[in-house]
Amino acid sequence: MNRLVSLIIPCYNEEESLDYLYAALAEVSAGLPQYRFEFLFVNDGSRDGTLDKLKALAQADPRVVYYSFSRNFGKEAAMYAGFCNAAGDYIAVMDADLQDPPSLLPQMLADLESGDYDSVATRRVSRAGEPPVRSFFARMFYRLIHRISDADMMDGARDFRLMRREMVDAILAMGEYNRFSKGIFGWVGFRTKWLPYENVERVAGTTKWSFWKLVKYSIDGIINFSQVPLSLAAWGGVGLTLVSFLMILLVIVRKLLFGDPVDGWASLVCIITFIGGVQLFCMGIMGQYLAKTYLEVKGRPHFIVSQTNAPNPTRIR
Repeated sequence: MNRLVSLIIPCYNEEESLDYLYAALAEVSAGLPQYRFEFLFVNDGSRDGTLDKLKALAQADPRVVYYSFSRNFGKEAAMYAGFCNAAGDYIAVMDADLQDPPSLLPQMLADLESGDYDSVATRRVSRAGEPPVRSFFARMFYRLIHRISDADMMDGARDFRLMRREMVDAILAMGEYNRFSKGIFGWVGFRTKWLPYENVERVAGTTKWSFWKLVKYSIDGIINFSQVPLSLAAWGGVGLTLVSFLMILLVIVRKLLFGDPVDGWASLVCIITFIGGVQLFCMGIMGQYLAKTYLEVKGRPHFIVSQTNAPNPTRIR
């Protein structure tokens, strides 16, 4: 029996890209007759004609299955919904804008069929066409997260990867609300092959990721997979305490030996302001961890599916 390959495609305002993507998927799947395919499109609360386009594709091709959220829950929720509903022996995640080339799928499937790997992940070896500032901070983020967390993340890693069912089941077992899939993929382990490729421009439309959204996403990844910020805050407090003791000793010695009055109110104000800023910064770090804990404790669903053509969907989870 032919293996089933599930392709999960999160979509947010991707009306202009869907025809190009479907044509590429149809071409690749036609060249792989030894596999069965299902195309799982997750409409993440799009405000354009994405849902109508998905309905038309589903009527024309029974392999197309769509899940439409009741609102925008984010890409992480869209991927999780895809994992919950995918039935394939092999399961892949890819973007709708063709920056994750479907043409890589034959090689990825061949690598999994070899039996040497449980996952084939892609990484960009170049960032041509990307703003230099964004490229710089992206590289710095990957270097930082690699040093301070247990998650295996390569520089330029994409969400585009093909996995065995066993790995996807392990990912689903991590039901946390605050999800950072790049970290989860690395944390669960399994044998992974990294497949490099040159950066590809969007086929249509514009990116939904602004610089500040990427910064927020990076902060979420650090908080989700590292306690180092908390440790830095604690050690920073210890360091400032030691410095304050040394300054107290300095003032006492100066008074006893030289009889100088303790002057310099301006410098005193600067020191107080500095210490207050450090305290607020450390409280902010702790607040981020508390906020994540608060969201987990509430137990709200990751997503709510309002429309779908799937016969037995997971609508809320």
